[in-house]
Amino acid sequence: MKVSLPLNYAGNPVEAADLVVELEAAGLDRVWIAEPYGFDAVSLMGFLAARTSRIEIGSGILNIYSRTPGALVQTAAGLDSVSNGRAILGLGASGPQVIEGFHGVPYDRPLARTRELVEILRAGLRRETLRHDGIYTLPLPADRGTGLGKALKLLNRPVRPAVPIWLASLTPASVAQTAEIADGWLPFLFHPERSREVWGDALARGTAKRSPDLAPLEIGAGGLVAIGDDVKHLLDRMRPLYALYVGGMGARGKNFYNDLAVQYGFEAEAKKIQDLYLDGRVRDAEAEVPLEWLEAGNLVGPASYVRERIEAFRAAGVTDLQVVVEGPHAAAMVSQVKEWAGE
Repeated sequence: MKVSLPLNYAGNPVEAADLVVELEAAGLDRVWIAEPYGFDAVSLMGFLAARTSRIEIGSGILNIYSRTPGALVQTAAGLDSVSNGRAILGLGASGPQVIEGFHGVPYDRPLARTRELVEILRAGLRRETLRHDGIYTLPLPADRGTGLGKALKLLNRPVRPAVPIWLASLTPASVAQTAEIADGWLPFLFHPERSREVWGDALARGTAKRSPDLAPLEIGAGGLVAIGDDVKHLLDRMRPLYALYVGGMGARGKNFYNDLAVQYGFEAEAKKIQDLYLDGRVRDAEAEVPLEWLEAGNLVGPASYVRERIEAFRAAGVTDLQVVVEGPHAAAMVSQVKEWAGE
C-alpha cells in the first residue's frame, strides 16, 4: 500500500510545496493536487516536480470539461516530462455547480465524455495522429469550422507512452466505467466497511470488461491521521469538509455526495445536513455529520486503532492510502503510517 497526501487546495502553494518536500523525505509516495475553482493544479504540479525527486505527482482532479482533449494530452506529456516520469493524470466530471457556474460550459454526457477522453489521451501519448468522431471530433469538419483543421500528433516525444489515468467517480455507472478503463479510482468520503455494499457490483461489472493490457485497478482513499490517546476530538476538523460536500455541493435533488451519504445508510442525516447548509446554517450542518462516518473514514486514535483502520482500508481494496496530516509532527506521522501500510 502506497501512502499519499491530498493537498489543501485552499492553501498557499509555496507553503504546500515546502510541506511536500519534507514529507517526501519521510517516505511519502504520492501527492494529489486539486483545482475545484481555485489555483490551477497544473502550475503547482510543475512547481512540485522541480522541488522533489521521487514522489509521484497527481492531479486530483482536473475536470473533463474546461480543457480540450488536445490540451490534456499536452498537459499529461508536459508534466511527465518535467517530473521525469512521475505524473499521474487524475480526471473527473466535477459537477454542474462548478462546470456551468465557473467555467460556463454545459454539464452534459459526463460518462461518454470521460470514455472518449481516456481513449484520445492514450492515443495522443502514444504519439498517434489524433482522429476521433464522437462528442469530440478531431479534426473539426468544414461544416463546423474553417475546413482547414489538420489531423496532428503530439510534437514532442513523451517520457512514457502511457501516463496513468485515474478517474474520480461515485455513481454506479461511473464507477463501473472507471473499473473498466482507468488505471486508478479516486472515490471520495470513503467508508471502508460499506464500500463493497455501495460499489461492489459496479466494480465487478467494470472489472469483467477490463482489458488484460491494463494492470489491476488501483484505489486511492483515506482521511485525517492523528495518533494518540486523546485525539478523537480532532475528527471535528473534518466536519466542515463533509458538510460542504453533502450539504452544499449541488442543489436539493442534484448532489452526488448527498446521494452517497444516503447509500451509506445516513439518509436522515444527509437530509438534515443539506437543509441546514442551504439555509445558511453551516455550523449546525457540520454538527449533524455522523460520528460513525467520521470515525470510519479517518485514522484518528491510539496507535493500535490507527493500525486497525489502515487494515480496514486495505481490506476494502485501497492501494493508495491518502493521509491528511497537520502540525509539527506531520513528517513523523507519515513515516509511521508508511511503516504500518507496508506491513
